[in-house]
Amino acid sequence: MTQTIQFGIDRLIADPALRRPLAGRRVALLAHPASVTADLTHSLDALAALPDLKISAAFGPQHGLRGDKQDNMVESPDFLDPQLGIPVFSLYGEVRRPTDAMMDSFDVLLVDLQDLGCRIYTFITTLRYVLEAAAKHGKSVWVLDRPNPAGRPVEGLTLREGWESFVGAGAMPMRHGLTMGELGHWFIATLKLDVGYKVITMQGWQPDTAPGYGWPLGERTWINPSPNAPNLWMARAYAGTVMLEGATLSEGRGTTRPLELFGAPDIDARAVLAEMHAFAPHWLAGCKLRECWFEPTFHKHAGKLNHGIQIHCEGPYYDHAAFKPWRIQALAFKAIRRLYPDYPLWRDFAYEYEHDRLAIDLINGSPLLREWVDRPDSRPEDLDVLCNADEAAWLAARQAWLLY
Repeated sequence: MTQTIQFGIDRLIADPALRRPLAGRRVALLAHPASVTADLTHSLDALAALPDLKISAAFGPQHGLRGDKQDNMVESPDFLDPQLGIPVFSLYGEVRRPTDAMMDSFDVLLVDLQDLGCRIYTFITTLRYVLEAAAKHGKSVWVLDRPNPAGRPVEGLTLREGWESFVGAGAMPMRHGLTMGELGHWFIATLKLDVGYKVITMQGWQPDTAPGYGWPLGERTWINPSPNAPNLWMARAYAGTVMLEGATLSEGRGTTRPLELFGAPDIDARAVLAEMHAFAPHWLAGCKLRECWFEPTFHKHAGKLNHGIQIHCEGPYYDHAAFKPWRIQALAFKAIRRLYPDYPLWRDFAYEYEHDRLAIDLINGSPLLREWVDRPDSRPEDLDVLCNADEAAWLAARQAWLLY
């Protein structure tokens, strides 16, 4: 079939005129396993094959340039690329911000990262950090834009002041609805950065078109941007299911459907589902929740039979405008708290280099969600009041940065 969409990387490779400003300059690439061209060549290999480009270095974010770390929060080392003989620097190892020496290795940094459209996905924080470093060192950053697979919808609480972290890049809701190129413009404006910035935009991206609603389903192959991001349905659910990283429930890591389901050995998922329907049925629109059983091979509750719920946001059950993954997961927590008031729901451990704040609060950018879950008399409308205001404010604020 003919391709009606072109990603930024494909446009840069196809059009020498777009590359002309890079002539004679040292070019670095920030990329990961999903950084591939339309014919599935890794972007580093595709760019290195161009005679008019001088690739001097590469950078890998969390999980690495080529993809080497299965579990979450496992660091990657620096290395020398065996094919190209260039240094590959890890921005998820000894450092998360590029060092002065790393910044000395290039003049222009190309950023080609597939995002999931969720504030907590660390690639957008890495984008912020490289923009800040580029401003400091007088370097340029080009984003080779890619789709936001979750599309344009906005949902969740906005990160509160003082809650920035590696999983909280700035004051945006959990589902931001922007592309990486658009986010770059927002970071520069919000942080008041003086930096050479350019977006190689996509051609033909239609974020409101079925069935992909953001991802060009049937046109482009899904490559895992991180090991536990195996498909589009996970990307849709992730703005809710990512909160499970701060809970004792399994998020399905160690199964073949991570971050599409949740459960534990000691809950009655059927009762949880019934309580969810009773407490806030209007939050469950746009998808189908199904009782299931699973046994993770690693990570939380490994080797134990978990009673759980899978979120089906595909096929006949999916309504793009109605689907609210963040509220669905909040509702699951609330249902468990109502059924099991003393359940040890919140996981207390060092999360993404933070030791003094609960992971669930870091993930949400404030304690507001956890407090709503734990308060015995809280109602769905109490959370809606907070979220509706945040969502409306973001929808208005982001308008200035939309490129499509």
